[in-house]
Amino acid sequence: MNIHFEKRKSLSRTALVLVPLASLAASLVLTGIILILSGADPFATYRAMFRGAFGSFRAFTETLVKAIPLTLTGLGVSVAFRLKFWNIGAEGQLTVAGVAAAAIALFLSPFLPAWALLPAAVIAGALAGAVWAGIPALLKTGLKVDETLVTLMLNYVAILFSEYLYYGPWRDPKGYGFPGTAPFPEAAWLPRIAGRAHAGLWVALALALFLWLLLARTRWGFELSIIGNSPRAARYQGIAVERNIVLAVLLSGALSGLAGAFEVTGISHRLQQGLSIGYGYTAIIVAWMSQLNPLAIPFVALLMAALLVGGDQVQMAMGLPAAMGFVMQGMILFPMLAGSLFTEYRLKIARA
Repeated sequence: MNIHFEKRKSLSRTALVLVPLASLAASLVLTGIILILSGADPFATYRAMFRGAFGSFRAFTETLVKAIPLTLTGLGVSVAFRLKFWNIGAEGQLTVAGVAAAAIALFLSPFLPAWALLPAAVIAGALAGAVWAGIPALLKTGLKVDETLVTLMLNYVAILFSEYLYYGPWRDPKGYGFPGTAPFPEAAWLPRIAGRAHAGLWVALALALFLWLLLARTRWGFELSIIGNSPRAARYQGIAVERNIVLAVLLSGALSGLAGAFEVTGISHRLQQGLSIGYGYTAIIVAWMSQLNPLAIPFVALLMAALLVGGDQVQMAMGLPAAMGFVMQGMILFPMLAGSLFTEYRLKIARA
């Protein structure tokens, strides 16, 4: 008997649904084993996490607070991944966007009308994220430099640069020793809809729908799918591969940049420590679990946000480390990567 993998002629819709569900189930089982070895009841832990994320209106709004940047960075990462451009730099793009939005809110407020301050800060953040992503895109298309390492290292550049600013020249002298800039003018505050959840939620959902239409219903989206499947075939058809890669990665960076701009204008209202807490890395899990489908990304982002918020509740209610939420994220990623094999291949059993 001969068992081997056979490449599917088309993606299996059944596998696209079952693989993420199976990955989640496998992660729950694997995390449960870890909890048992730690001396904790898995079912009690999962109940505590659910209550921490959805057990009250306040808890739900806190989950939405984390779901917004995860949705935007997940959308950004998914665009690049469709082209096999491994953008690991969403964290840096988010951070540099927060710096750009803070610069507008802090230093241009005397020169701009109040109504223009918030849009200018958000646009500056999106542009900064796009420029930061454009650096590895140009290096990739022009010099064939590996984008994985470049995007990863640029994360540290952006994070350290932001720390230099709010610890140094931009630090608020009235901040009582806490690192951070002065508060933004209220004209640069993003409106809130419930608790700390802000209007960026509606923007993120609208962009998910827009991105799905762009990728699934336009010629440019069709060209991107061809490039992702075979750059050589795309060139034979007269598609400008390098130009489209740069444009798609710029869009990827702009989406992640919006996440950073919304964080400083909607949550902290200043540039301070806590802007870079791993949203850009978790976005990779969000993108893969959603199978790069923009319509699925908000739902997966909500799940990942629930794990983060529920992890804090586990620490208080169960005496376990809050990092248990991150453990579950990792446990989801590994089955997801392994299961993604079955979306493109199928097992075939043949008699010798």
